[in-house]
Amino acid sequence: MTKKIAPYGAWVSPVSVELMTEAAFGLSGLCVDCQDLYWLEARPSENGRTVLCRRREDGEIADLTPPPFNVGSRVHEYGGGAYAVAAGVVVVSERTDGSVWFIEAGAAPRRIETPEDCRYADFELDLPRRRVLAVREDHRSRPPSDPKAAIVALPLDLSGAETILVEGPDFLSSPRLSPCGERLTWIAWDHRGMPWDGTGLFVAGVTKEGALGAPWLVAGETPEAIVQPEWSANGTLYFCSDRTGWWNLYALRGTAIEALAPVEAEIGGPHWVFRQRYYDVLTDGRIVAAIVRDGIRTAVLIADGKIAPLGIGQVHDSPRPLGDGLAYIATPPSAPPSVNIRPKVDGGAPLVIRRAAPAVLPEETISIGEPVDFATRGGIGHAFWYPPKNRDYKDPSGELPPLVVLLHGGPTSTTTNSFSLNIQWWTSRGFGVVDVNYGGSTGYGRAYRERLYGQWGVVDVEDCAAAANHLVKRGLVDGARLVIRGGSAGGFTTLAALTSLNLFKAGASFYGVGDLTLLVKDTHKFESHYLDRLIGPLPQARALYDERSPVHHIDRLTCPVIFFQGEDDKTVPPNQAQTMVEAMTTRGLPVAYYSFAGEGHGFRKAETLRRTLELELDFYGRVFGFAPPGLSERVEIANMPAREG
Repeated sequence: MTKKIAPYGAWVSPVSVELMTEAAFGLSGLCVDCQDLYWLEARPSENGRTVLCRRREDGEIADLTPPPFNVGSRVHEYGGGAYAVAAGVVVVSERTDGSVWFIEAGAAPRRIETPEDCRYADFELDLPRRRVLAVREDHRSRPPSDPKAAIVALPLDLSGAETILVEGPDFLSSPRLSPCGERLTWIAWDHRGMPWDGTGLFVAGVTKEGALGAPWLVAGETPEAIVQPEWSANGTLYFCSDRTGWWNLYALRGTAIEALAPVEAEIGGPHWVFRQRYYDVLTDGRIVAAIVRDGIRTAVLIADGKIAPLGIGQVHDSPRPLGDGLAYIATPPSAPPSVNIRPKVDGGAPLVIRRAAPAVLPEETISIGEPVDFATRGGIGHAFWYPPKNRDYKDPSGELPPLVVLLHGGPTSTTTNSFSLNIQWWTSRGFGVVDVNYGGSTGYGRAYRERLYGQWGVVDVEDCAAAANHLVKRGLVDGARLVIRGGSAGGFTTLAALTSLNLFKAGASFYGVGDLTLLVKDTHKFESHYLDRLIGPLPQARALYDERSPVHHIDRLTCPVIFFQGEDDKTVPPNQAQTMVEAMTTRGLPVAYYSFAGEGHGFRKAETLRRTLELELDFYGRVFGFAPPGLSERVEIANMPAREG
């Protein structure tokens, strides 16, 4: 087949706006109850709402939450843990108004009475006592102050008020009952640390009536980041801890803590959202887990201190036991995510239950991320390289492709090379993409994560520049057409790079931070002391905040920037982008700004996603002089010459 010749960036792609905003959706929150399987679908096509789905043993799949119900929680703003299920009973949080609902077989959904201005997440059903435990975030204080955290019990019979079980620490998570309901474990931490700096794991006895006895600290006296405490069927308490510098699995045996399978890899991760799962205990005592090595997450079996691959490829999180087999969200590098069932733990062809998107890309058009390491000031940095790829197109002779340097948020987060339509959008149009796990990212041990402490805006910027230069030196991309883009913390790194280097020719900031001091004043409780370690405590480090804030260095900008912002963003408020845009406009620098009503920290609606995809692509076309085909909207850039033709 003869390939068409077109400039990089102007290739016609099968990754259409319609595919990404109407046919595709997000998969998460997989849960098993007896033989029934539950999961969450984030659907841009339904105004961005998230739906709870159930597959019964007979194969019937149905939505449990009809429109306009939007499953979600805003505890810590990032939420997670928005539903729980046991013995056919479901408790679920509605994101829009924070209400909590109770769904029981044969009865209509009922709203559980909760105080106004309180949010709930991380549910744990206690059916013998006809109640559900939850983490509550209380926003009732007047005048407004930091919301108070508590673990509470909500009655399922709707006949009484909630009961406070645990309060005092600044943050609480992971209330988990032992199989007989006689013990409760939970995690707690305080300002000024983040949960990946150090948490405490507690256990208390529970009376027959449901009251707690005196708690005792199981682990966390010496700083360690503990996640996912979980009881096995025989009453053993398991948890993940990074006490060795790597998140690994541990078990409490009496009063002694036993390391189950020490390994220099990650079984665990940062507590950004509730109910993340990294392992599950099987009935035969073996453990199924998700492990991250070199930035790639796969499923493994742990038995007798040994770790063996499960052979099901890359996964979203830990598989869940389902009868004699496993249920899991598969995230391969060459196809969209899917909900799968493996009939036996140790083997059998998987059954695909639900795909997150149609498989419309031919194999010859899919760009698979290649792990690359590169030299940086801190030693070795990590990233995934995606070359431009399209079965139907090739570049003009002698040209090298433009490069999109992609930055994840957090910054205490990570990226992997699982299939992403957002990346294929660029590669199938003729862009190269490098997705960077800069210093501070998770998945490479605590030491790599802590490279960013005191150095946010320095180490991350240097690593992104080093990744781009590495690919330029390999002759894979055009060093005169480098783009940097990111959201949230990745947006800050984008702006910091553009105001400190002359390497990049364009940038895109999605709800990024421009003024660090303003962020500290305006952000929410969960992250209100995050910068104490990333930069330094105020007021002592005020000079560093000014030096690292891109808004104070607009005079160093030498290229156009486009900003995208949600008007309802409480994590990075709109004034961050607006301040940057006003400063650039005043100085006559090319800038574009688009804000979206009804969107918060991360865009959910199909119309928003459509516009940002097309506007950003057209923005790069304006900067580099190519015309992307098939766009329904063209970008408007202030202080930039009008488009020719």
